[in-house]
Amino acid sequence: MKRACFLGALSLFCLSAQAGPQINVGTVYDYLDGDKSTYLKRVFNSGDSTAFVKINVLEIVYGADGTPQEIPVETSADGASRNGAMASPARLIVPAKGMQGTRLLYMGERDRERYFRVRFLPVVPEKEDEFAVTGDEREEYKQNLSAGVNVMTGFGTIFFVRPKDARFDSVVNETDSRYELRNSGNTVIVVDEFKSCSLKEETDCGATTKHHVMAGKSFAFDKEKGREYRFVLVEGSSKKHINVVSR
Repeated sequence: MKRACFLGALSLFCLSAQAGPQINVGTVYDYLDGDKSTYLKRVFNSGDSTAFVKINVLEIVYGADGTPQEIPVETSADGASRNGAMASPARLIVPAKGMQGTRLLYMGERDRERYFRVRFLPVVPEKEDEFAVTGDEREEYKQNLSAGVNVMTGFGTIFFVRPKDARFDSVVNETDSRYELRNSGNTVIVVDEFKSCSLKEETDCGATTKHHVMAGKSFAFDKEKGREYRFVLVEGSSKKHINVVSR
């Protein structure tokens, strides 16, 4: 039996079916180090028409029972400042076979780790969307879409903002029957490429998985005789390959 504490993975939104703009946002998980305040995120368009992309940011907050909730980022009464992450620009016009970038900016205190979901949504531009196109250009784009493009897919990524004094402290507690990795630091660690394989038959392996272990939480699994457990422990820029053998 395997336990882990981790953040939700990929969010996928289908607006309808086939060619046209096809965006790709690269990695699903992004991390802002404690000494940085901006992060460049690139959006690629491998489709055959321009992609108009809206970017929305929501904070992920965990309740006492561990249930996540997505809430709007706090802003001041006049809207001039905010406490959290934002995308700048929040509207991208990505040409066919091209790329555009947005910067994820963090403003506010860095005394604790925070989590944000960033949604990249391709849309048909409307006047209220504030894309820099004329009314005629909007109508021409809609007509081109109606001629054969019926699907646009958006993506959601997770943005981890580490505290200013990020500290890694991974503690292992291992017995003959169980392995536990506890995150005693103050920022997320990653158990990457986790896989269980038979010692007798190399091809007898389970699925490869990825787990985010937040501060104060643990990743653990029961050890089965005759199996080897492999994973990469990622602590910021440090990576360590771990093998756990149960004979």
